[in-house]
Amino acid sequence: MPELPEVETTRRGIERSVTGRTISGWIVRDHRLRWPIPAGLEQELTGQRITRVGRRGKYLLIYCERGALILHLGMSGSLRVLKSSTPTTKHDHFDLLLDSGRTLRFNDPRRFGSLHWTTADPADHKLLRDIGPEPLEPAFDAQYLYRASRRRKVALKNFVMNAHVVVGVGNIYASESLFRAQLRPGRRASSLSRRDAGKLVRAIKTVLRQAIRVGGTTLRDYVGADGSPGYFRQKLFVYERAGSPCRVCHTNIRRVTHGQRSTFYCPKCQQ
Repeated sequence: MPELPEVETTRRGIERSVTGRTISGWIVRDHRLRWPIPAGLEQELTGQRITRVGRRGKYLLIYCERGALILHLGMSGSLRVLKSSTPTTKHDHFDLLLDSGRTLRFNDPRRFGSLHWTTADPADHKLLRDIGPEPLEPAFDAQYLYRASRRRKVALKNFVMNAHVVVGVGNIYASESLFRAQLRPGRRASSLSRRDAGKLVRAIKTVLRQAIRVGGTTLRDYVGADGSPGYFRQKLFVYERAGSPCRVCHTNIRRVTHGQRSTFYCPKCQQ
């Protein structure tokens, strides 16, 4: 599933091409995403100018003059800027046509993505209003994470993947951050010391920034706005490396399950 670095890479990839452009049309080929695409959007969107492109957690925010589109890429979605004449493929579900002659096209083989329209502040939307701080912003610091972890009995990995605690730290980056912070993913969140919280915050910020710099991680379906895969996979220390030697101590990486998700860790480096 595209996580924060992939969504931020997409945001940066489309921002220059769509900001300031006027929407000249709207084509929906399949309304059946995770939730049906709202009817009547063509009349709502056509003629509006796109003012900016933002992100909140794993959601892309396309701000227009009279509202905002809230887009989630789901498990396999990608958003690309193409010439309007570019032939469509099987899983191209909608096009946002621009006055530049280009189109913003959404492709999603598994149809777990979603699209919403709001004329209110997107921060007040039901999908966004209760989520935690952005991991790359100052509000996410050691003091915040330490306080949030008190009396939390869940596994540390599940804790940092909880969007109510911090947004956008999915399975890949949680595993990688815990490795770099030298923390065992199965520990109780409440066992975090202030020092541990500081190490984990720094690791999360470092891992996410590095992933953004190389365009995120492509494991299966993800491509960026220009069609390129993400290259962070080459820098993974533990994720999907079960049975392979740790890049630091050469102990074999182990795989366990937390919250029905695969977790990878080094039994020697992480305590």
